[in-house]
Amino acid sequence: MLFEPRSGRLAAWGNALLAGLVSPDEAALSIVGEDAVHRVAGLPGEAGPVGLTLALGRLRALGVSGLRVALPAPGHPLGLSGPPEFNARALEAEEAVVCAGAALGLVPEVTEAGPAGDVHVSVLWQCLPVREAPPADVPSLGEAERELAEALREATVVLTRLDVAASGPVADAALSAYRARAEAGREVLAPGYPPRAVRVLALAQRVDLMVSLAYENGHGGAVAASEMAARAEALRPVERVARRALVAAYNAAVERH
Repeated sequence: MLFEPRSGRLAAWGNALLAGLVSPDEAALSIVGEDAVHRVAGLPGEAGPVGLTLALGRLRALGVSGLRVALPAPGHPLGLSGPPEFNARALEAEEAVVCAGAALGLVPEVTEAGPAGDVHVSVLWQCLPVREAPPADVPSLGEAERELAEALREATVVLTRLDVAASGPVADAALSAYRARAEAGREVLAPGYPPRAVRVLALAQRVDLMVSLAYENGHGGAVAASEMAARAEALRPVERVARRALVAAYNAAVERH
């Protein structure tokens, strides 16, 4: 249930590769994760889709020095800089990677096939031109950490009052699984990221998990339409803050240089 966008994995491990901290094969394996295969289409100099290892090498040859994440939502072009065509495709996918050092961006197209329990997931990253400009609405790590703490406090008060806080057996099991995964030493980010980025990402993922549980646990005591609206109103800014923090964490390897 942890929110780990594919764009985050691509940016984090791509940055580690660009910094010479991991091998091409290690980066590609970590980016693919539990998916079956990732390929990249539209790369300058390539006639058709290519594998991740070749694609990352090609991007470096094209002058790419770092990779940033964008997690846009309707009315919130978080991490995007244009042009409209790229922004539209990124918004449809709800994520994208924007290259530093070259006017290129990558948007994932995800295809699933197979029966439940044995789903084959393939990802085709479309490489498109982007506008070289500062990304929209990306906070610093310090800002993101402060926003997360404040938003979480405010939302907890409202959700507890409405009796829809993330609680109960399902929530407890999910949070226990989260803690177990963290204690097992899960690599939250790729090598080369500052400790604060790891901390912000872990907190943002936990906040996102709590928001998801609050939505999935039904209406709780919030049976009146006005109370349900209040719950949605309480969760909306928390979701926005969590997305901003995720982007700040994934982009930290680029922004600090």
